[in-house]
Order: sequence, then structure tokens, then C-alpha cells
Amino acid sequence: MGAIYIDPSLKRATINDDECVECYSCFNGLSQEHLNPTMVRTIRKLLSLARIRFDPEPDVCPTAAFEPNELAWPRVVRRAFSDPRVPHESTGVEGRGTEEVKTNDVTGRVQLGEAGFTIEFGRPGVGVRFREIQEMCWALAQAKVAFEKKNPVTSLMSDLSTGTLREDILGEKVLSAIVEIKVPVERVEEVIRLVWDVEKRIRTVVTLGVGVRCESDGEDHVVAPILERLGYKLERAKTNTGMGRVSRVVEQPKKDLVSA
Repeated sequence: MGAIYIDPSLKRATINDDECVECYSCFNGLSQEHLNPTMVRTIRKLLSLARIRFDPEPDVCPTAAFEPNELAWPRVVRRAFSDPRVPHESTGVEGRGTEEVKTNDVTGRVQLGEAGFTIEFGRPGVGVRFREIQEMCWALAQAKVAFEKKNPVTSLMSDLSTGTLREDILGEKVLSAIVEIKVPVERVEEVIRLVWDVEKRIRTVVTLGVGVRCESDGEDHVVAPILERLGYKLERAKTNTGMGRVSRVVEQPKKDLVSA
């Protein structure tokens, strides 16, 4: 995020709290050797004269020099969407707080004839503020799409019918977030073109994922041609076999018992 930078006047590492997304990557990577800062700087200067580097990992902070701030609302939202080790309070799921359509074998969210979309903001390494996410949600709500209820962004909406997010979180920045929707396959192209339009107006990276159920031959013959016509090169991202619960039980024909 560029939240940690070297202040040219202080010549020391400084944290820009507004850009920090509370991912805890810096804190988790701190060396716990507790080296004396003055000693480290002195050795570095002496060795640099001989063009030798002394860089305990990570170089920016070898001495466990800081502790994370105690987070309160609304800043706590940053960590929920940015630290993959923290379960999201609204869903209990770690990472960005949602199972996504790629786990459809377990969740069963998307049925035949439907397409599930994951609209992801901020990755890799760009981040996003909720006011940008709201722009997309407004457009989707105006198009009358259904937001996934078991999604943390949906849980932060103050008005589901308009896609309006809570006012107090709009300025918060997170590492990434995913908006999930589901539409009939006939609306796939419409939704993609809507996303194309909105992404031009917001200052972050938007990644679009489409999930569909395969037909009996293990292939998708409806959505794939639409995506190819729109210029996407298709790759089968994930196929789970034997990992989910049984979703379709087929009765076996009964056999007559013959006594001998």
C-alpha cells in the first residue's frame, strides 16, 4: 500500500495511517531479535563504507519497534477485509469474508441456468475505498440484480435495494473486497458491460469472475461462448471433485432377493 515510507526530513520510516489497510503484514514480519537500533545503524554505516550490507529481515524494522494500534469502529473494517487470518464477523469466513462461487460445490449458490459473479476490487496491491465499491453497487442495484446475502459487503449496506453502503465506512481503505451477485445466464453480457462502464470511473483495479454450473458432460455451453465473444480467454479456474457434500442423491434400482 505504500503506507510505510521513509520521511526525507526525518530519514526514518514513517506510517501513513490513511493509506494503511491494517493487513498486519508489517507487524507479522517483524524480527523478534530485539536488536539495539543504535547498534544496527552503526554497523550498517561502517559496513557500507566497505560496500557490505547488514540487513536483518525485514530491513525496515529489525527491532520489533512497534505494536499494532487498538482498532475501533469503523477502522476495524480495514483489518476484517485485509488480514487473511482474521475471520470476518458477519460471515465467520477468513480472508475477505466470503466463500465465493468457486466453492459452489459446497454452498450450492449457483444453479443451472444461473451465473454467479465475483467483482473484486483492489488486488493485487492497490487497495480500494468503500466509496469506490459503492459506485459499483449503485449501478448493480439500479440494474435489479440480486446481491449475495452471505457476503460481508452486502452486510455493510444500509439500503440493499439501492446498493448504498453505510456512511461511516465510505472513507475506509481495505486491501481487497468482493461484491457477489447472481443473475440468469441471459443477463451475463449485460452485467459485464455494466462492470466495464463503472470501472472506468473508479480509482482501483477491478477483477471479474464468473461461475457457472457445468452440464452433464462436464462443460459449459452457454456462458463460455458469451465470454469468448467479449474477448476473454477462458481458463477453467477451479473444479472440485469429492470435496463437497452430496447435493444430488440418485436412487439405485432395487434388486430382487432370491433365497437359496
